[in-house]
Amino acid sequence: MSISSNRVLIDGVLKPATIYVEDGKIAKITTLIDPDSKSYGDLCIIPGLVDAHVHLNEPGRTEWEGFETGTKAAASGGVTTVIDMPLNAIPPTTTVPNFELKLKAAENQCWVDVGFWGGLVPDNIDDLVPLLDRGVRGFKGFLIESGVDEFPMVTPEDMLKAAEALKDTPAVLMFHAEMDCGSCSNPSGSKDPRTYSTFLDSRPDKWEIDAVQSVCDVGREYKNSPLKFHVVHLGSGQAVPVVEKAQKEDVKITAETCFHYLTLSSEKVPDGNTLYKCCPPIRNTDNQRSLWEAIKKNVITTVVSDHSPCTPNLKQLDIGDFNKAWGGITSLGLGLTLLTTFSDLSLPRISELTSLNTANQAGLKHKGKIAVGYDADFCIFDPDFVWTINQANTEFKNKFTPYNNLQVKGKVVQTILRGNTVYENSHVSETPLGQLITTKREF
Repeated sequence: MSISSNRVLIDGVLKPATIYVEDGKIAKITTLIDPDSKSYGDLCIIPGLVDAHVHLNEPGRTEWEGFETGTKAAASGGVTTVIDMPLNAIPPTTTVPNFELKLKAAENQCWVDVGFWGGLVPDNIDDLVPLLDRGVRGFKGFLIESGVDEFPMVTPEDMLKAAEALKDTPAVLMFHAEMDCGSCSNPSGSKDPRTYSTFLDSRPDKWEIDAVQSVCDVGREYKNSPLKFHVVHLGSGQAVPVVEKAQKEDVKITAETCFHYLTLSSEKVPDGNTLYKCCPPIRNTDNQRSLWEAIKKNVITTVVSDHSPCTPNLKQLDIGDFNKAWGGITSLGLGLTLLTTFSDLSLPRISELTSLNTANQAGLKHKGKIAVGYDADFCIFDPDFVWTINQANTEFKNKFTPYNNLQVKGKVVQTILRGNTVYENSHVSETPLGQLITTKREF
């Protein structure tokens, strides 16, 4: 098999090239267009996206999302690999037996490759190394209540215990970085639960700042260890300097943000529309500018969906109560288009943030780049196509998203996984070709 285009992303540059594929791997790349190859003309061939933060929720809460619908949604957006989060499934991925149940549930249901994060909870410190040996990519813990009883929060003391257990491993410890410090304000004077400002005031920037500081402090204790630390879904621009300072001190700390923090702003959230609720909350336009600046300075190095779906009743859509509604944005498969629409970043830079860097975060050395020896995972993308998102046509299970009816620019034409088409012209393949990634993470 060989494919070609006048715009193939190689080493950060879009250029004419032909890619040759053998046994699901990239075997050769030439800078000449092979007339016998399948040509995509001026469409862009970029690496398949690696979404390193996705909640698939199966088993246990499959009615929220499942492997079949979630991975089909990923494929529709040029995503060829997702890394599943350890919570919202029942049981959570906090022990090896629980992980085995998750793997069994995923069998023959994946349209893209799926890797797995393990969970960090107060009572599973002894389970961390066995989980890593079984193939999880790292661990996520919450520094605030997670919202589900089976996944309790951890304390800074728990973080230290986990770091000590993993100090000689290549793992990454990731944290939902909010700490309930009780310092909430209500400057607007409103306490109406249908008013977005009421919810926003209930989770101030200080919660993120304090939590990020705590993660960085633990990271400083383990600067000489191969262990890495990561802040998931950073929402507050005020916490960026904390990360930046630690990075300058050679702390092994990285941070991600999400498509919704970069494209939605609190000023435009309609009262009562709980589709916009997530934690940390979507903040104002000035905050959004701070996050973009952090990306340009390479303080934030990855952008992910944090696809966190639920059923319509849990979103309280008929009531519009932000306090009671489940927090989570549904956007799996829309990220590439959203970044193309809302940012001034080049397509190579967007790919770096959503493919190469996310693959590196998950320890996937064979994904995220078009180069010889890498998996033949490609996204065929038309960056100039203008269209309107219609939630009814999405592939994820519960078809509602705050991006409904939004006119956007840039559309995925085809998604290729290890040389096989899994999505083309608005249709997913009939056969699930995704593999489960359970190889042990390497140094």
